[in-house]
Amino acid sequence: MKKIHAIYYIIASIILMGIGIGGVFVLPGNEREPKESVGEIIKLPEPRYDSETSIEEALLKRRSIRTYKNESLTIAEVSQLLWASQGITDLEMGFRTAPSAGALYPLELYVVIGNVQGIPKGVYKYNPYKHELVKVKDGDVRVELAVASLGQTWVRDGAIVIVFSAIYERTTEKYGDRGIRYVHMEVGHAAQNVYLQAVSLNLGTVVVGAFRDDSVREILNMSDKEHPLYIMPVGRI
Repeated sequence: MKKIHAIYYIIASIILMGIGIGGVFVLPGNEREPKESVGEIIKLPEPRYDSETSIEEALLKRRSIRTYKNESLTIAEVSQLLWASQGITDLEMGFRTAPSAGALYPLELYVVIGNVQGIPKGVYKYNPYKHELVKVKDGDVRVELAVASLGQTWVRDGAIVIVFSAIYERTTEKYGDRGIRYVHMEVGHAAQNVYLQAVSLNLGTVVVGAFRDDSVREILNMSDKEHPLYIMPVGRI
């Protein structure tokens, strides 16, 4: 009888550890909300859920654009781009705008603010659950990031630079080494969302994959467990 009680206790403990928002089962180590909560917090305006640009038109016009005007973006445009890349589309289930193997969401999202109305220059981390930015570093680091990107000047010239990183363990704990492939698929999904959203906002962007990982990690104050995957400057065209 004692053994049966012990088994019930273990099962109950596992279930309680896995309960997330709204009673949704979440595996330990896949927190619904990031633990980082230091630094200035900027609440982003609510994203729009419709526009005059159809998905077909956005696909037709999608291009990699490397030349931008020296003009600022609005906080609403930044909000829209970040929501498109990793925004929450179902608060109870935690689903996002881009698909994720096992709904494990290994991606982390940073934005370097260089020229945005209403947002001080600096490095921010996007919290999709609250649709807000958390500052992790002061100052404009676009030039440093361009140098780390092997001198690609469009990284310097974007009004903002979106940077995707990944914590592989969130996915590989379930899928093993194959999970690495799933993470790389996922960042492609998210980057395409940024491309299509940029079209609807009449903005330009390009995916940059050539950079020095350690330098990017240091510039953005990433944790050691994060691996930078994509850099996407965005600017007015």
